[in-house]
Amino acid sequence: MHPPIATSWISVPASGGAFDAYLALPPAGRGPGLLLFQEIFGVNDHIRGVAEQYALDGFVVLVPDVFWRQQPRVELGYEGEQRQQAAQLASQLKPEDVMTDLSAGVAALRARPEVAGAKVGAIGYCMGGRLAYSAAALTEIDAAVAYYGGGIHDQLHLASGINCPVQFHYAENDDHIGPAAVERVRAAMAGKAAEVHVYAGAKHGFNCWARASYHAPSAALAHGRSLAFLAAALFEEAPHEHA
Repeated sequence: MHPPIATSWISVPASGGAFDAYLALPPAGRGPGLLLFQEIFGVNDHIRGVAEQYALDGFVVLVPDVFWRQQPRVELGYEGEQRQQAAQLASQLKPEDVMTDLSAGVAALRARPEVAGAKVGAIGYCMGGRLAYSAAALTEIDAAVAYYGGGIHDQLHLASGINCPVQFHYAENDDHIGPAAVERVRAAMAGKAAEVHVYAGAKHGFNCWARASYHAPSAALAHGRSLAFLAAALFEEAPHEHA
């Protein structure tokens, strides 16, 4: 029996070279595109698992290697020296390179035969949440989902450029993103097709089953909300419920 999804690493042309990206194809072999942005820990086991999760849900998922210019295909853990290394890699990113690579990832996903003219969205976690938000503002994607996006509240000048639906997920007890920051995001997105969800009792990184802060009830609820949101925004035949 063949596995229900197919995964591989592909090469994406970019300014100054090319970067690797993890591709996960859905059981049907085609579908809407979903660009998935990593945390600061690289395209590790957890992020690849999330890609496969969304591929099983029907999306063509592409995960760019954001750190390719510093340390290609790095995979890091969440504590100690590896956490410090992850933070150092993130601090070395140049915003102009990140934006160039972001656009290259969107273009590569749209060009995939498995996407073939379907809509394309973005989803990301922590650093990747901020990148998904940036993609909504600076590229022509059709929807974005940002999980505890670090630094979004410092980039609210981008909100005026967002014309697609965006969904935000935050933890109530986030040591990195306080309630005031969440309210700033909520205020900046007022009047737009935006949802802001805050999960009681959850901490930063609650979606990651490999982290001590994993909170299964919040992760399950957030995944369900993300799926409903992305299904409505990206599938050509928007789902609806019968009364």
